[in-house]
Amino acid sequence: MNVELQMLAWSIVLGLVQIVIAVSGLIGKRGLGWAASPRDAQLPPVVGVTARLDRASANFLETFVFFAAAVLAGYVLQRHSAMTALGAQLYFWARLIYVPIYALGIPYLRTLVWSVSIVGIVLLLMPLL
Repeated sequence: MNVELQMLAWSIVLGLVQIVIAVSGLIGKRGLGWAASPRDAQLPPVVGVTARLDRASANFLETFVFFAAAVLAGYVLQRHSAMTALGAQLYFWARLIYVPIYALGIPYLRTLVWSVSIVGIVLLLMPLL
């Protein structure tokens, strides 16, 4: 398995872990009854670390589709290089670092790390264009 596919697999693991962490935090704040309910009632927004972890999870899902598409297109078209391997690694490691930085509420560093993940996607995309 090439580096790009390995990073895709690890990114899937990371995404699942983020979902579990975010949902666990929400259940901790709102209770198991909320998790089992149809969630029709309007509740006040969750704030703090729990809210930031939920937003980080949503942000991951927003970028992951582009990352996965670029990795899979590169695999199908056999467009692999040191640059695409670097791009996949940049994406994964930046997304991993992004979670605690967002949870801690560090604004500018969070944006910088997010930008690195986007650069990773661009590096994967370049050989496809």
